[in-house]
Amino acid sequence: MTTIPATVTTPKIVLDTHNNVYSFEGESYPEDVNTFFDPIMHPLKAHLKNQQDSNIQFDFFLTYFNSASTKVFFNLFSTLDEISEFNNVTVNWKHHEEDDTAEEFGQDFKEEIEHVQFNFIAI
Repeated sequence: MTTIPATVTTPKIVLDTHNNVYSFEGESYPEDVNTFFDPIMHPLKAHLKNQQDSNIQFDFFLTYFNSASTKVFFNLFSTLDEISEFNNVTVNWKHHEEDDTAEEFGQDFKEEIEHVQFNFIAI
């Protein structure tokens, strides 16, 4: 299991490849989104694309993210939709109960994926 601690501008990321449970929590507006996310996303996507008949869970609890991070997440959701043909993929989109913007972003992501179980969890 790999844990990348949160900073002021980056989320805490937990990558449990053994159990196929992943989480992104906090804020995401790194100065250089590619420098931060590429070393995480490339191996993660390679791992996910090699899964077959697996249960895969992603938990997101992002209180803020910028447009560059949004592109990274859209790309990840595209990969999740692709691998859901051969796997059971679930996304848990957590948001503060009063944060309509975060919930709406989750709805936008959900619209981009067809085969992934997408759950909204108000906290």
